[in-house]
Amino acid sequence: MNQKTKVAQLSVFSNTFLILLKVLAGLASGSVSIISEAIHSSMDLLAAVIAFFAVKVSDTPSDEKHNYGHGKVENVSGVIEGLLILIAAAWIIFEAVKKMIHPEPVEAIGLGSLVMLISAGVNTVVSRQLYKTAKTTHSVALEADALHLKTDVYTSLGVAFGLGLMWITGIHWLDPIVAILVAFLILRESYVLIKKAFMPLLDTAWDPTELELLNKIFSDLSVHSHDVKTRKAGNYRFIDFHIEMPASLAFQEVHDFCNRIESEIQENFQNVQITIHPEPNEH
Repeated sequence: MNQKTKVAQLSVFSNTFLILLKVLAGLASGSVSIISEAIHSSMDLLAAVIAFFAVKVSDTPSDEKHNYGHGKVENVSGVIEGLLILIAAAWIIFEAVKKMIHPEPVEAIGLGSLVMLISAGVNTVVSRQLYKTAKTTHSVALEADALHLKTDVYTSLGVAFGLGLMWITGIHWLDPIVAILVAFLILRESYVLIKKAFMPLLDTAWDPTELELLNKIFSDLSVHSHDVKTRKAGNYRFIDFHIEMPASLAFQEVHDFCNRIESEIQENFQNVQITIHPEPNEH
């Protein structure tokens, strides 16, 4: 099992544990904000399961039907995860509005606050591990999962703060208000995630910083390039370009120079597939 799969599995286990804690605390306290966090974590768990399978499939070698590999599976999973967050936010707002119309007292505030703080701590540790692995492996699915948990940290702390205010003031309508604020944070998360995951499905170019590094490589090697095209698919990159070379060069010299270009690009970018089209320059 590789590092990507291991950390995705860790997210599945941690979310399962937190859902059980939040459901028990929510039932004991009757707090809609805690229940909203349980719903959020349920979506996190589903997203973590999707991410787990996505990273396994995305690393599958290319085949006859998928000549460019399976990297876009991660982008598809990221879009699905974003839509799940959207559904979770709508569900939380619906439940919170019901609670505002038919208010009920919140019990066991201390227990609820403790569970929220435990949730924030666990998700902080797991999300940092996910981000670290996502950065080193360029995994969209893991980054999406990390974003889920990072938002969960903020919302858990927000719910704990709201419960604390209720305990101090005795104002129970604060509970659904906090839940609605949590939902709006989740809606923002959904927008960011769907946008980030969806754009590579349209074969968008590499990031400006990556293109800047690529141009530096060309400059250092004195490569005269044109028609440079780049795209991403999950944690895989693709690039094809034309280069101009003296017509007097032997085929072996052209081949060796192309190999040198490929080696330099591969040293700076992981999982990159390169296509070079040499053209004779008569001048």
